Amino acid sequence: MTHHAFAMHAPLRSGIGPRRAPRVAIVHYWLVGMRGGERVLERLLRLYPEADIFTHVYAPDQVSDLIRARRVYTTFINRLPGAQRHYQKYLPLMPRALEELDLRGYDLVISSESGPAKGVITAPDAFHLCYCHSPMRYLWDHYHPYRIKAGWLARQMMPVMFHGLRQWDTSSAQRPDRIIANSAFIARRVRKAWGRDATVVHPPVDVALFSQAAIVRERYLWVGQMTPYKRADLVVAAFNRLGLPLLMVGTGECAAEISARAGPNITIVEHLPFDELRRAYAECRALIFPAEEDFGLVPVEANASGRPVIAFGGGGAGETIIDGQTGLFFHDQSAEALIDAVERFEAWQPHFDPAAAVTNARRFAPEVFDAQIRAAVAEGIGGGLSEAFATAQFG
Repeated sequence: MTHHAFAMHAPLRSGIGPRRAPRVAIVHYWLVGMRGGERVLERLLRLYPEADIFTHVYAPDQVSDLIRARRVYTTFINRLPGAQRHYQKYLPLMPRALEELDLRGYDLVISSESGPAKGVITAPDAFHLCYCHSPMRYLWDHYHPYRIKAGWLARQMMPVMFHGLRQWDTSSAQRPDRIIANSAFIARRVRKAWGRDATVVHPPVDVALFSQAAIVRERYLWVGQMTPYKRADLVVAAFNRLGLPLLMVGTGECAAEISARAGPNITIVEHLPFDELRRAYAECRALIFPAEEDFGLVPVEANASGRPVIAFGGGGAGETIIDGQTGLFFHDQSAEALIDAVERFEAWQPHFDPAAAVTNARRFAPEVFDAQIRAAVAEGIGGGLSEAFATAQFG
């Protein structure tokens, strides 16, 4: 269900009188698909089943049943023309939209930040926890690549608009009581962009859904969205020269170009049903992961399937893959570096232990995430609110 008006609820108070259950609000940047951020949101909803969701744009048919079953409130952005497809064009309006949300009745506010979410104004006695997937990439480290690919008008407007947005992004980063980053890589970016320290809590990966296969094929695997920073182009260039079999699963803005460049040894499919994707993980010779990701679920899923990962050694993969044990790193995003890594892998592969990969993946099980989020909330709240959260039936 979608709501556009925001009900007011009396905040929780300690002292005389009946004590109600704490109220929880989760602010997520936009709900137009199911990617890593939305999987984290699902886990937060399991932790706090009565939580209300606030978001800029909501496309119910593009999200999971779990999300659709909750109360979803939208900002005025959702009512603007073409918002569900072109929501990012309304980015300059999102700070104001967030600040218009009335969250006075909520005792715990969790902002899920990758687009604008943390800038909400909460009650003075509420605890605001920001779970940061990434400071907005298009404002900070990815600004120049985004501007180069933008249309002529956007290129002219971005320097002026984004200067003000960066100022708001930094100032609004002072509003959360505590910031959690999804990796040490992102914690460093939080410090650089916002001047705040962040605790690291890795995203939950449902590793129990994956298992090993009896037979491993000779075919390598790449899984992801075909956007520039995922570096599917690098993978195609390398495997065209290697001539080794490769399955690529994904689609996106670069899909047509990637398909046109792929040699006969490369098979590309836009989508696999989950059972088939699980089988592809379990049967691949190794997963290829050339992107600098904030965290990266895909390498963990491959390890959970008992398979090694050949990964770019920057970003989140540096924290999820153990070089020389559950995979191998390369340190330059070039076809030559990936070719060298694959050739090194062919020599190292007999020493790979699938059990070590599975054990490594279990570090990111959902239960680990749950415990760390609960601990962060418990540390941040106090008084009557702390007692109420301790006794409330969440999750």
